[in-house]
Amino acid sequence: MSAHKRTGLWPFVIDNSLLLVVGTVVALVWANVHLASYERLTHPLHFAVNDVGMVFFFALAMKEIVEATLPGGPLATPREAAVPLLAAAGGMFAPATLYAVQVSLQGRPELMPGWAIPCATDIAFSYMAARMIFPRSHPGIPFLLLLAIADDALGLILLAVFYPAAPLSLLTLAAFMIPALGVSFWLKRRATLSFWPYVIAGGGLSWVALYLSGIHPALALVPILPFMPHEKRDIGLFDPREENLPYTMNRFEHWWKVPVQVILLGFGLVNAGVPLSSIGAGTWMVLSALLVGKPLGIVVTTFLSIKAGLRAPGGLTILHTAVVGVTAGIGFTVALFFATAAFPGGEILAEAKMGALLSFVAAPLAIAFGRAVGLRPSSR
Repeated sequence: MSAHKRTGLWPFVIDNSLLLVVGTVVALVWANVHLASYERLTHPLHFAVNDVGMVFFFALAMKEIVEATLPGGPLATPREAAVPLLAAAGGMFAPATLYAVQVSLQGRPELMPGWAIPCATDIAFSYMAARMIFPRSHPGIPFLLLLAIADDALGLILLAVFYPAAPLSLLTLAAFMIPALGVSFWLKRRATLSFWPYVIAGGGLSWVALYLSGIHPALALVPILPFMPHEKRDIGLFDPREENLPYTMNRFEHWWKVPVQVILLGFGLVNAGVPLSSIGAGTWMVLSALLVGKPLGIVVTTFLSIKAGLRAPGGLTILHTAVVGVTAGIGFTVALFFATAAFPGGEILAEAKMGALLSFVAAPLAIAFGRAVGLRPSSR
């Protein structure tokens, strides 16, 4: 992972995904001022943004997963990966269960497809909130990042398995995915340094495979990215040296970092336009699952893991784990994406989207909680 220290307004905007916030705010205002024009102008962009542009967002998420599993990485061995992976699993199981229980108790079976929406954690915004809560050297920050990376990995599996865009066709998937993987393997054997052949040849075939077989095509580069040449060992979280590494995967991240933020601007613009009047049962189900279920799942799973003899990051108390859990309740980007995958449209989708958007309230709640338990950020 790279997070080279840069100064200035534009780097701050890019590093903190603030273009997504801009797109979201514009969409919300526009939809509540003139919904008809918003829908008319943004509807044609849904496919380009959600099915094509978001390919690169999920590719960058996959890059973090690949790096974390390299030798020396925080998820490289079962012992190192156990607590973050279990915490991520608990942080997905508990909110999904709480959501499903609420659906059953309220007799709203049409909302059940949205059970995976509160499983999401937005890495960028949760990390931004964590920096406002924890001292720079506190283990809560890397623990949150590892948890969010594991959350992403499990989320990609959920998206592929439980939210097919059409009935799954394994024959079609194999017909295009095997050549995609074969081309990517051949490119790696040739030590191809440019990432474009992987994106165009491997990624193109993979996109067609997923699109025609019924799996969401936004995952197209997920199986391709591990074939890109990369470092043999993970050099650490947010090590500035990574931006200068000559490997294909690092070049891919460096080139696509800003375009992906522009894509997220478009994602917020075309997906977040929800009338405030759409707040309903689905909104509160998603929001409560994120704000209550996710912290509860993370804390309980971490506590049980430690009691079972697994090793948690040194200095991370259960109380501080609870602060991490509340911070992880920011679903936002991935929660919005899951909502669009779970529901075809209409009032139910709008309710679920509003819950994902309101999950941003987890940030001030986590900051207040952190202050209450004596946590203060480092002076910067």
